[in-house]
This record gives sequence, structure tokens and C-alpha cells, in this order.
Amino acid sequence: MSTVAAVFDVDGTLVDTNHLHAVCWWEALRQAGHRVSMTSVHGAIGLGSTDLLEHLLGRNRNRDEDSAISAGHQALYGTWHERLTPFDGARALLQRLHADGWPVVLATSASGPELKALKAAIDADEAIAATASADDVDSGKPAPDPVQHALDLVGAQADGSVFVGDSVWDMRAGRRAGAHPIAVLSGGVCRAELTDAGAAEVYRDTADLLKNLDAGALRRR
Repeated sequence: MSTVAAVFDVDGTLVDTNHLHAVCWWEALRQAGHRVSMTSVHGAIGLGSTDLLEHLLGRNRNRDEDSAISAGHQALYGTWHERLTPFDGARALLQRLHADGWPVVLATSASGPELKALKAAIDADEAIAATASADDVDSGKPAPDPVQHALDLVGAQADGSVFVGDSVWDMRAGRRAGAHPIAVLSGGVCRAELTDAGAAEVYRDTADLLKNLDAGALRRR
């Protein structure tokens, strides 16, 4: 029997952080002299830092600023690490999938102390088989690399596997990797955008997904 896995994005999907990230990126950009609307910043959340800055500032930006802006975001966001909060049902959802026989893998652009803080907030290490972080791939979402690497970590194939996320970048990455993309609305992206980006199923949040688990691709194996 082929191995399939349940791969999860973290920010905005399992942990309520997207708006914190948006504020911290907005302030880091402002401190560097860039006026970018909060709406634009929020729409870029889910991209890795280099791709986010390119999306917001363009390819012709002064790339020498990238490291300082990213460091500013990390410093601002780091003040929230001990207060990060999972969405209702996030921990229970991962535990249920683990009990049902799904290898659960996290695929996130976070790394280092940030990733540690996110996993502490989720508090479900016993249900998580592996974690693919930003340090593990050359290209972040919407490239398929993070999802494919997450699958590789548990020896799973894309066909039959599921990728759960909250952004258009997640949905595109899941589609490109060949997994079944499931979206949650908890990251602040509307249903139409997520569907247009490839979402095959859309739920309000992790609690809603858990409640309707048996009706979708994550039903008991």
C-alpha cells in the first residue's frame, strides 16, 4: 500500500499569526523607509522573506536592504513568541489524524526560534511525524518544493496526500506538488481567492475541518 501523508502549513492555518506577521513586516518596511499598505503586506503573508520582499518591493529594489528588513521583522515578531495562540481544534485535529494513521508533517517558512515557538503553541509533538522548515529547501511556496520535501520526509507520494493551508501561495504549492489542497479561512484570505488558487475543499478553520473530517479527503484511512 502506498504511503500518503497529511501536510500542514502552520502560520494562519494551525496558529493565529498572520495579522501579527503583517504588522511586523509593515513596521520593518516602514523603518526602512518603505510605505506599503497593510492590505498588500497581508496578501504576501505565506511567502518566504525574500519572495515576500520581491512581491512587495519588486525585483529592482535595493537588495542590500533585505537582510536588515528581515531582521527587523524577526525582532518585532519575536516579542510575540511566548504569546502565540493555536486555533481552536488545531491540536485535536493533528492528534485525530495521527490516531487515524495519517503521517502528519508540517511545512512552514518558519525556522529556528520562530519554528520552536510555533510548535510549542500547537503542543502536539507526539502527533507530528516530521517538520519541513525554510532551511530545508531552495524555493519556498508557491513553488512545490516545501510540500514535496515534507512528503519525502515520511516517504509519502503526492497522489492521495493532502496539503492544508490558508493562503493562495499554499494552494498553488499544493497543486504543483500534486497533493490535494485543502484551505482554511482563518488566515484572512477569502474563499473565492483560495478556490481560484486551487483549493479543492474550504473550511472555516481547524475546528470546522475537524468537525467535517469524515466528509473530505482527510477521512479515516
